Amino acid sequence: MSASQLASALTTVNWKANVDAFIQDNTATEAIDKCNVRIATWAKQFEIIEKGNPALCFVREMQVASHHVSALMALALYKPAAGAMRTIVETALYYSYFRSHPSELATLARDSDFYVSKSDILDYHKAHTLNFVELQKRMGLLAGMNTWYSTVSAVLHGQLPGTWVTHTSLDKVKYSKPTVTLAVSTYVSGEDLLHKFFLCTVGRELWGNFSTQAKQLLISGLAGDLKTALEIDSA
Repeated sequence: MSASQLASALTTVNWKANVDAFIQDNTATEAIDKCNVRIATWAKQFEIIEKGNPALCFVREMQVASHHVSALMALALYKPAAGAMRTIVETALYYSYFRSHPSELATLARDSDFYVSKSDILDYHKAHTLNFVELQKRMGLLAGMNTWYSTVSAVLHGQLPGTWVTHTSLDKVKYSKPTVTLAVSTYVSGEDLLHKFFLCTVGRELWGNFSTQAKQLLISGLAGDLKTALEIDSA
């Protein structure tokens, strides 16, 4: 494809029509907005409470990725949106670990061969985060996260061809209601897992310093017995 052909393909796509169709889907946009507000609430509290912690870079990446999900879904770029969804979960995991491991974070920035995996971080929480094993089991966190992560990774690695991509050429990128429904459902599930993860780990640890408004938003809809088990309040 020549540069002129690329330009033609990109300008052939009616990007505005894709956005217009997407924002008319109130169910989808309201679901995404709810996810993004909760992510932003977590991010804001962490930024305030842990000001100066270098691991906050992962919190910022998490929030930027939530913006990318919204933009990519609106443009009908659904498979890239799945990548942004996975980034949200991964950066949440990284923050939960590197916030208390500054030397490892410095090594990560310095040494391209150094790597801390998702399973390494979860094993860390199993061993060192108070009541994590019991709480996550009660919330179905690790089982749900493993299933969700595998599904999204399969989309990204092309193991589910055609599932999130409806066009066969660049100039045919177009809004797809069935794909939006699937993508939004996946995003909602992923954000819920992130929410549960924070409740079981760093969010629970820092909860006493959260604003009352943030607490009320974050525990909205949470069962009373679970609040008791998590030892979190609304004020």
